[in-house]
Amino acid sequence: MANSVLLVRCSDQKGLIHRITGVLLEAGANIVANGEFVDRETGTFFMRAEYSEPATPPAFDLAERVRAQLPAGAWTAVRPRRLKSCVLFATKEAHCLGDLLLRHDTRELPFQVRAVVSQYRDLEALVSRFGVPFHHVPVPPGDNRRAHERLLLAAIEPYSAEYLVLAKYMRILSTEFLADFENRIINIHHSFLPAFVGAKPYEQAYRRGVKIIGATAHFVNADLDQGPILTQETLSVNHTHGSEDMAQAGRDVEKICLARALRLVFEDRVLVQGNRTIVFD
Repeated sequence: MANSVLLVRCSDQKGLIHRITGVLLEAGANIVANGEFVDRETGTFFMRAEYSEPATPPAFDLAERVRAQLPAGAWTAVRPRRLKSCVLFATKEAHCLGDLLLRHDTRELPFQVRAVVSQYRDLEALVSRFGVPFHHVPVPPGDNRRAHERLLLAAIEPYSAEYLVLAKYMRILSTEFLADFENRIINIHHSFLPAFVGAKPYEQAYRRGVKIIGATAHFVNADLDQGPILTQETLSVNHTHGSEDMAQAGRDVEKICLARALRLVFEDRVLVQGNRTIVFD
């Protein structure tokens, strides 16, 4: 039998878990994994329950039945465990894109890569090896961002992708573009945020003499590199590492960090609260 995931966010009260699991029992569902968290500062309760679907579907909407048992303003959702569809955005760097295409080809991640989009053709040959559609969407003369974004939207529209993954896509997306993809665009940033925001983070790290470098995967919002953080990975370095040494080591960290973030998101293990994430890993 297929599994589904029940997600809950509401004001904290006594007896919430009992009420929620009671509805799942009434539906004939069997809980196979469960996680809860209470944010003490805001008094908010979060829950992720993965369950096996009953042989006979219940005669009621499970998400609505759960919501009826919770405080006013509660949010609930039921997400069947399935492959999530996405489009990958890239520029010229191949390491993250190549890693994701390989993981897609070997079914290591629960996603379907519908297409790859880039403003350059540098990675077209790589993408073609995996049989994935490649769309070259060049930037119009004058670096007109809004015109370019309209071309991007036209290219990805036929794929109806649930998520956009910025696999080292080195352009800033406008607020207007982001509005249609709230918490659905995932970026890998080549530093341990909030340190070294923006361009050339490894050069910044080298000049600062850091002893740890890292990578951060996050949802994208209107504030540059400030979206809700999904995962972070680090690696120790020392005074013998130059900026290029750090960049080379960082590329491996970036691949791991992004892949881990995508697994969490695609398995519905992430809930967003303001600019923070609750991650049931």
